Amino acid sequence: MELLWQQPRRNTLVSWPDDVDRRLDILVRTAAAAGEQTSRSQVLAALVAAADTHPDTVASLLHAYRRLNADALTDENEREDLPTVRTTGPRRTTQT
Repeated sequence: MELLWQQPRRNTLVSWPDDVDRRLDILVRTAAAAGEQTSRSQVLAALVAAADTHPDTVASLLHAYRRLNADALTDENEREDLPTVRTTGPRRTTQT
């Protein structure tokens, strides 16, 4: 049986706020806390694959995201209760 996650890969450039990037790291660490060995790309792929494709739902998600205050994710960025995860590959840098 062929599985979706094992299909050929495509690189995607994503540009987003630093707090959203840190949130993705938190999601990877959360998966590790549940015993999963995963990567940032697998977490993103899982979220995209599970997303509802109804236009009103996508529009609602976008509207909610665009109304978030700048500090909306700040409290979640420091999660001492989650394991640290070693990342592979080049370090991400922020653009100013």
